[in-house]
Amino acid sequence: MNKGRILVIDDEPNILKMIELSLSSAGYIPEVYLNAEDGINRAKEVFFDLSFVDLKMQPINGIQVLEALKKISPDTTIVLMTAYGSIETAVEAIKKGAYDYITKPFTHKEFLHIVDRVFEHHKMSRKIEGFKSYLEEDYESNEIITNTESVKETLKIAQEVADSDIPILIEGESGTGKEILAKYIHSKSSRRSNPFVAVNCSAIPENLFESEMFGHVKGAFTNALKDRIGRIEFADTGTLFFDEVGDIPKLMQVKLLRFLQSMEYERVGESITRKADVRIISATNKKVDEELKSGNLREDFYYRIAGVKLYLPPLRERKGDIPLLLNYFLKKYSKSKEYKINNELIDYLVEYDWPGNIREFETLVKRLIVFAKDNVLRIEYLPVEILNFIPQKQKKEILTIEELEKQHIKDVLKIASSMKEAAQILGISETTLWRKKKLYNL
Repeated sequence: MNKGRILVIDDEPNILKMIELSLSSAGYIPEVYLNAEDGINRAKEVFFDLSFVDLKMQPINGIQVLEALKKISPDTTIVLMTAYGSIETAVEAIKKGAYDYITKPFTHKEFLHIVDRVFEHHKMSRKIEGFKSYLEEDYESNEIITNTESVKETLKIAQEVADSDIPILIEGESGTGKEILAKYIHSKSSRRSNPFVAVNCSAIPENLFESEMFGHVKGAFTNALKDRIGRIEFADTGTLFFDEVGDIPKLMQVKLLRFLQSMEYERVGESITRKADVRIISATNKKVDEELKSGNLREDFYYRIAGVKLYLPPLRERKGDIPLLLNYFLKKYSKSKEYKINNELIDYLVEYDWPGNIREFETLVKRLIVFAKDNVLRIEYLPVEILNFIPQKQKKEILTIEELEKQHIKDVLKIASSMKEAAQILGISETTLWRKKKLYNL
């Protein structure tokens, strides 16, 4: 199995031949050049993971080659080779961007030891840079707040399978906390100190899906200006989370199936086979049976991702958790304050159906904190859709849009300190607010 691509530039043919044979025997892909300019031009066409450059060459010396390669391919890790090793040479090379330098002569075994060490550094550096561009640090707690027996049972099963590598499929409506459960499983596993990489499958365009998953090499397609590491490589030794897995295109399901079977893949535009050690957790808000029947979800792919199935119920089916969640989010977003809560407000929160589930509830708590300037959570701080929500069997009156708008403006005017503040809360101009206030005789 090939490792990485290495550029070698040296004006001694015997040295080049020895290095080429050594690298090939160790699974690397070497390209060797006697002429420095030819090597530099090749770096404009192909990305090299590493480059070994002789220091004493004519007419272009190793420092000049180093500077040229750094401009062309800043992500390539460069090591200088010299028979004239000195502290001054090392300092100058490292200041110019070299990772290290080695002194000739060296044996086959010594050279490969250095190459392996540099390549490990290179892979780690690329991974760190990739995390900066792909991922946002998430320091939120993975704690799942519940008093509901069905959720407790789900957590129990999650704990039992956390330290295995069996793939898990989490089902549940949007906003029920599927990603939090996935992070909870990751945090309870032996992989907890390694990456957790989440992929929003519904947000990736179909034509970019393969590149996002496997990565690509420079020139693989239009605008592929440099090599890019894929999500799978980022997740190596950790957990890869497919959010909304049912939205993965069918052709991509076939390509991912091969990876799931062997944990091997190739970057787009490259024939080097790479391996990754990842644990797969997936989630969907769709009904799996319907997706299988319609053909949107391939059966062979489904069986690979659903070793264990977990279910998170919607918030309307776990209303006993609402007081717990209210207290949790109040402390999370306003640690320094203690709030008094109107009992009638709790009744409204429990009565409401929460179509957006916990995500919607969390947003509501943030709103309550903003409005509760006196540290008291009152019913009038609730949005109009909750204030006017009554289960269908109890409905006696359905308000018109105008009546809802009038009530909402009236509620906001009660809590706002000025017309300007009220307009900002409503998201309209003061002029529009004055006009509506006059229209509704408020």
